[in-house]
Amino acid sequence: MKYYNHIIETIGNTPLVKLNRVVDTEATVLAKIESFNPGHSTKDRMALKMIEDAEKNGLLKKGGTVIEGTSGNTGMGLALACIQKGYKLICTISDKQSKEKIDVLKAMGAEIYTCPTNVPPEHPDSYYSVAKRLNQEIPNSFYPNQYDNLSNRKAHYETTGPEIWEQTNGKITHFIVGVGTGGTISGIGQYLKERNPNIKIWGVDSYGSVYKKYHETGIFDEKEIYSYLTEGIGEDIIAKNVDFELIDFFEKVTDKEGALYARRLAKEEGILAGYSCGSAIAAINQLKHKLNKDSIVVVLLHDHGTRYVGKIFNDDWMREQGFID
Repeated sequence: MKYYNHIIETIGNTPLVKLNRVVDTEATVLAKIESFNPGHSTKDRMALKMIEDAEKNGLLKKGGTVIEGTSGNTGMGLALACIQKGYKLICTISDKQSKEKIDVLKAMGAEIYTCPTNVPPEHPDSYYSVAKRLNQEIPNSFYPNQYDNLSNRKAHYETTGPEIWEQTNGKITHFIVGVGTGGTISGIGQYLKERNPNIKIWGVDSYGSVYKKYHETGIFDEKEIYSYLTEGIGEDIIAKNVDFELIDFFEKVTDKEGALYARRLAKEEGILAGYSCGSAIAAINQLKHKLNKDSIVVVLLHDHGTRYVGKIFNDDWMREQGFID
């Protein structure tokens, strides 16, 4: 009989699928569809790696509690690992995240603390600060801190990068992905650059995030920071997982374009993917002048669209934002 011993053994080896209608370029554009992971996002990879490395280093012991600030997907990956390994999970989450994400985390046994979005990271009510406080207050607890925990980056260096290289027979010329914690772009980028330094690594950023300006000028400009709707990419901090030297270029995408392209992915390609996935497709079209017919572009689609049914796939919500008539 052929079967897996538990669900976390199914993480990884996600398919590469050619996009035919939503990209306006002669280049070959291949989508790495990470929603095929059991937690329906690329975060399953790094969540498991952070837990395993914490166990090896004695930071997480039997009966412990894992406490993490998350936009939802990392929480789901951690939930899968915690269920299999017998840990309790507490997630702090910002109030801009979709209700579906919160409900799914609760269904998977996580305890949820919802925190305000419109406060700076150092504010005691931010989801970063609440996670850190709970970690200090709860005995035998572990705070993975996905932003600065380099196991995040390492997971993608060890798994996602090699998968992309093998699936393209080393022919990849461009890799593009939304940047949040930075682990995905940095881990994959490091692996690909080691194989071929000429591969271009492009990051997708949101308006309201500091990454693009910081990459281009080295200046952390607080004036760049304001609230935005796109979930899972962009930051108001500089995460240690972001290796800016590996990234060749950042492209900013509006909330509206990200939402509209996610809807187009569903209707025109049959790929129901998340908000930041639409942003990545929009970025490819905005950067099409940098591509040609010989370009082999891999775009990583972070997560599944079911996490956004009440938002970008809801006509009423889209009208409220002024994104559709």
